[in-house]
Amino acid sequence: MKRRLFALTTPAAALALAFTAGPAAAQIKWDLPAAYPASNFHTENITQFAKDVETATGGKLKITVHANASLFKAPEIKRAVQGGQAQIGEILLVNFENENPVFGADGIPFLASSFADSKKLYAAQRPVLDKVLGAQGMKLLYAVAWPPQGLYVKKEIASVADMRGVKWRAYSPATAKMAELMGAQPVTIQAAEVSQAFATGVVDSMMSSGSTGYDTKIYESVKYWYDTQAWLPKNAVIVNLKAFNALDAATQAALTKAAAEAETRGWKSSAEKNEWYKAELTKKGMKILQPAPKLAADLKQVGTIMLADWEKKAGADGQTVISAFRK
Repeated sequence: MKRRLFALTTPAAALALAFTAGPAAAQIKWDLPAAYPASNFHTENITQFAKDVETATGGKLKITVHANASLFKAPEIKRAVQGGQAQIGEILLVNFENENPVFGADGIPFLASSFADSKKLYAAQRPVLDKVLGAQGMKLLYAVAWPPQGLYVKKEIASVADMRGVKWRAYSPATAKMAELMGAQPVTIQAAEVSQAFATGVVDSMMSSGSTGYDTKIYESVKYWYDTQAWLPKNAVIVNLKAFNALDAATQAALTKAAAEAETRGWKSSAEKNEWYKAELTKKGMKILQPAPKLAADLKQVGTIMLADWEKKAGADGQTVISAFRK
């Protein structure tokens, strides 16, 4: 009997016992609220990220993705993560410009209107984002840009003057400001509500990507999309710092590695799908148009005004971002 007890407590036996019983008992479960449909490329990327984390940690950390604002609405996700109601979540950075202007840097029209410039802006923005989120008890894991933003509208337009009085979907402080400068009527509509808002006439126009137009079947209500390539807003996956710090070093490393891979994969997917979305919208009957010279010039003037306003609000942090971006 003594020999049996001794055998069970040998290092090999103890390790085997820990391996079989430990993971189930020690599994950590996190909820990740996301605002976009499960079929959206951002959400697909997040789902892969969650799978990679679970695989890399041997099931120790399991992240459940809640798509399409099913757990928290888009504007609520950041606060939910900050307060620990969700350990991790995906946010659209520009939604939170009123909290801190640095969140809105990638929503300034025509500051960074290509994938290359958007990556450069992200590199300039990232240190300040890390500082701001860290002070709020959160950590940025990764961020991925949307395809370039274009103008969806129910009628053909040739200048910003044609937008006066048009009901405009605003989803961020920057898009609300655009409406004001153009003379349009801003209506706050989140991504999950876009389809119904256009179908019922609550809004008639918006600035958004081909991805959002395709996901929300906007082609059922709108027939014109001007490929303005105005800016590339970013979605960011953030984590509650206390939840992150509670993980052991190996699990933290697996999480950050999976995040880096998701960032690379997400940017690649966004660029590759940009043309695909436009082709699909065309197949659905939408007219993909280049803006007339007057419209393009008017929109760039709006962007110039908004950049000046943003720099005033952003102060030293804003100057740091813009200086680094323009190097």
